Amino acid sequence: MYIAIAGNIGSGKTTLTELLTRRYGAKAYYEDTDNPYIGDFYEDMNRWAFQLQIYFLGSRVRQTLDMLSDGADNIFQDRTIYEDAYIFAGNLHQMGLMSGRDFDTYMKVFDVSSSLIPKPDLLIYLKASVPTLITQIQRRGREYEQNIDEDYLGRLNDKYNDWIDNHYDGEVMVIDKDRDDFVEHPEIFDNICERLEQLRAELSKK
Repeated sequence: MYIAIAGNIGSGKTTLTELLTRRYGAKAYYEDTDNPYIGDFYEDMNRWAFQLQIYFLGSRVRQTLDMLSDGADNIFQDRTIYEDAYIFAGNLHQMGLMSGRDFDTYMKVFDVSSSLIPKPDLLIYLKASVPTLITQIQRRGREYEQNIDEDYLGRLNDKYNDWIDNHYDGEVMVIDKDRDDFVEHPEIFDNICERLEQLRAELSKK
């Protein structure tokens, strides 16, 4: 199974990836948080938006190609290449923080890259309101995230919901993090695993 975990900043992607990896003895691929532009970006988004997103895109392409050549039976990926383009780069362009020229260049690179990569067997979308995101961001304590603007997170949420509801054409499981906390309530996590078992059975028949 190739399972991808999608969601806004602070939605719990890494936590769910860790839990699923332990449950299935699987291979995990985490989002690269060592982007050398990320601290500068949060200080001056207009100046560093293009560099930030190109680095993330390159990192995601490299990770996905490594992932596909690994040969593992079960793979869990923390965030996808699609989110880099349709959510984050698209939002920065819409906000006027990435120029039209830079965005066009970015999307040309993305189009070539995404054509080489298959869709996940299942995309798990962690949907969360801005207050929930803020609480989780503060709890994990990454210094460069502490001053994230709430309006920025709200814009990303709008992008995510539009992408999931109207554009993404793969299999999706939505987890409402405001209501269904898979850390505090293990039965929620068990429900996620039941869906994965159904998926594995379906894939084995193909």
